[in-house]
Amino acid sequence: MAATSAYIDQQFRAILAPDSIREATPADAIRSQQPKLILEPANEQQLAAAMRAANDANLAVIPRGGGTKQAWGNPPTRADVVLSTKRLDKILEHVWSDMTVSVEAGCTVATLQQTLAQHGQRLAIDLLWPSTATIGGILSTNDSGALRLRFGPLRDLVIGATIALPDGTLASSGGKVVKNVAGYDLQKLITGAFGTLGVITRAVFRLHPLPKETRTISCLARDTAEAQRLLLAIQDSKLAHSALQIRFIENSPPQLDVLFEATQAGLNAQTGKLRSLAAPVPTSESDPPVWKARQELFTAARDDSNWSALAKITFLPAELAAAMANVSRTATANRLSVNAVAQAFGIAIVLLRGAQPNLHSALGAIRAEREGSAGSLAVLHRPEAMPQLDAWGTPGDSLPIMRAIKQQLDPKNTLNPGRFLAGI
Repeated sequence: MAATSAYIDQQFRAILAPDSIREATPADAIRSQQPKLILEPANEQQLAAAMRAANDANLAVIPRGGGTKQAWGNPPTRADVVLSTKRLDKILEHVWSDMTVSVEAGCTVATLQQTLAQHGQRLAIDLLWPSTATIGGILSTNDSGALRLRFGPLRDLVIGATIALPDGTLASSGGKVVKNVAGYDLQKLITGAFGTLGVITRAVFRLHPLPKETRTISCLARDTAEAQRLLLAIQDSKLAHSALQIRFIENSPPQLDVLFEATQAGLNAQTGKLRSLAAPVPTSESDPPVWKARQELFTAARDDSNWSALAKITFLPAELAAAMANVSRTATANRLSVNAVAQAFGIAIVLLRGAQPNLHSALGAIRAEREGSAGSLAVLHRPEAMPQLDAWGTPGDSLPIMRAIKQQLDPKNTLNPGRFLAGI
C-alpha cells in the first residue's frame, strides 16, 4: 500500500467502529487483485469519511454491494480497500401517494420489492439475483432486465441519487437534494459507471403499480428469421405487452416469449390478438420461470467457469437474425456450443462453451462483426486462465468526455481503477 499499515489502521479506526473493519480474505479477491481491508460503514457519513481517508492515503477503493457482478468489466489494476454498503440497507422513505421511494444503496432489490408490494407498487425491473443484488450494485452496472421494454432502463426510473466522492463530499441531485452538483445529472451519470465516479449511498426511484394479473405466451418459431419477423410484427402492433424475449436453445428452434400484465379480461383479449397475429406459428401459455432464462445463462457460466464465456451483444431489432446467425456461424467454426436470450430492444446475452483458445477466438470475431455493424460486445464472464480480452471493446466518440468527467470527480483514480471502458 502507498501508506503504512499503522497509519491506515489509525485513520480508519478513528472513523469506523471496530466491527466495521476486517482484514480481507481470499474470498474477497476481485479477479486477480487481493485487497487488504474490508470496510463496512454504518451510515453514509462514515462511508464518505472512509472514502476521503482512503483517497488521501492513495489507496485504490473497490465499492461493493451484494458482490453479484464483481466479475463484470475488466479486472481492477489495483485493489487496496473494499468499501462495502452492506450496512446501508434502509428504506428511507416510501411516499406511496407520489409513487416514489428513497432507499439506501445496500438494500437488496428483493427487500425493497417486498416493502413496495405492501402498497401495491414495485420498482419496474426484473434483474439478476434480486435476493442478493443491491440498489447501488444494479445502478452501477445498469442491470434492468426484460421489463425495460415497457418501463425503460434504470436511467428512466432513478430520479435522484447521493454519492460519496473520493474527496469525501456527499453529492446529490434530483429528489431530496443534500448538495447539488451544478452541470451534472448525477443520478443518470452514475448509472452504468461501474463505481468509477463515486460510491452510491442512496437513490430515489419512481414506481409503478403491481399488475393485477400476468400471463406469458410463448411462440415456437421455425428459425431465427421467422422469430425476427414475429418480433417486429408484435412491436409494430397495438398489443400492450410488457416484455418480449427470444430464447435460443442449442439444437432447438427459437422460442419467443411475450409477457402481458392486465386484468383477467384484458389478458384474454391480448392473448387472442397475439395468437391471431402469430398464426400459423404455434403458441402456448408458459410459466413465469421463462423470464429467468437470462439468469440461467449466468448460472451455467459460473458452474462451468473454466469452459464457458458470457457476452452481451447489441444490435438493431431488425438485425436480430443477422446478428444471431453470425454468432451461430462463429461458434460452429470454433467448435463451441451456443445458447442465448435476446430482448426485443436489441440486447442479447450469449453463452459460449468450449475450449479456452476457441472461446477467445470466437469472442474476438463476434466483437469485430458487431462493431462493424454499429453494435457492440461486452464480455461479462470468461475463464480466468483465458488470454486477456478487454471487456468493453473499441471506445466510441464519447471517450474524451468520459475521461474528463472521471478526472473532474476522481482525479487520483481512486475508484475501481481500470475496471471501465479504456481503462477508466
